[in-house]
Amino acid sequence: MISGTGTPRRAAGAKTPLGKALAFLASLDMLQAGLVLFLSATGLMFIRSIGLPSHGEAKFLSQLFWLGVGFAAYVGCALVDLRSKRARTTLSLFYPLTVLLLVLVFAPGVGVRINEARRWINLGFRNVQPSEFAKLGLIIALSTLYSSSVFKVNRLGGLAAGALLTLLPFELIRREPDLGSAMVCLPVFLGIVFCAGLKWRYLVWGTVAAAAIGGLIVLNEATRFRPLLTDYQRARIHTFFHPDEDRAGAGYNAHQAKLAVGSGGFTGRGIGEGPQNKLGYVPRTVNDSDFIFSVIAEETGFMGSLALICGYMLLIYAILRTGFITEDAFGRLLCVGVATLFFTHMFINIGMNVGVMPITGLPLPLVSYGGSFTVVALAALGLVQAVHRHK
Repeated sequence: MISGTGTPRRAAGAKTPLGKALAFLASLDMLQAGLVLFLSATGLMFIRSIGLPSHGEAKFLSQLFWLGVGFAAYVGCALVDLRSKRARTTLSLFYPLTVLLLVLVFAPGVGVRINEARRWINLGFRNVQPSEFAKLGLIIALSTLYSSSVFKVNRLGGLAAGALLTLLPFELIRREPDLGSAMVCLPVFLGIVFCAGLKWRYLVWGTVAAAAIGGLIVLNEATRFRPLLTDYQRARIHTFFHPDEDRAGAGYNAHQAKLAVGSGGFTGRGIGEGPQNKLGYVPRTVNDSDFIFSVIAEETGFMGSLALICGYMLLIYAILRTGFITEDAFGRLLCVGVATLFFTHMFINIGMNVGVMPITGLPLPLVSYGGSFTVVALAALGLVQAVHRHK
């Protein structure tokens, strides 16, 4: 009698909102979810402590708003059953939508120009950056393409189709100009085609071709025959190779960031007590975005920096683990694309803070201040959770 009445009660309990919520939480990859909360909380803490009290408070509330939007997208994406044809058809519309937004950036009255760059669209209450959404759109498009039975990665047509899907947002973003975000498209493409089974000989020939094209581009920029880079982009590259030539000008931010990282020592100066940040040597315009890692390194030292990097590596591991335990080709490629996106942003952002990469303006995922990429990063991680839930 007990077992006879117990089963219906459990089934009925599972249909209540609380039961559904608990079942949803139980189906998540808790390692990934815990790391997302850790990184988001770390970003909020340092954004709040950076700069003047009023400045830090405003940035904190703004980042809190974007995290709220991002976590709503995270949960919404995690609820999607990516095995259904309807869900994949809907997702496939995201790429053309983001390309349309990239075109609208250049439309008068729609795109917003800030510091000689057109990268934003004004929604009335906030500016959004379509190039960040285009990164996720590209991952979805390439995953859809190479998980189909029509396009094969080792056939010229299939490889060319993926290359065209990549070059379209790449060129639109480069023209904004935002070369750093445009360059992210390339490792995403390479990561997905490699996981899709691209043969090694094509990778070798592709590397040779890329080296030849890169050499011609460098020669073109050196002679300024028809330069592709703007003056400030060329100055950033020159500063990277000659960091001591203009420490008071183009190389100022990078130099101060390296000083901040080095002054942190083993355990750091304490939250809010780093002199490079507190006294404004690391400029307040970038200390909570591009150079937030230098602030974290100065105030928490080697131990805090190591904890942050380990958090990112564990997150990338969790994403790849989900990708390689699923039997769905679309889900596997999606996870590889998201892992590549996170690794590229992390590597370049931390690299430019310690002086081993040129300044590109790529944010540190979930930690740097900024709305568009925060929402995109959480939505992408939500899709990874959807793969995990239905693996």
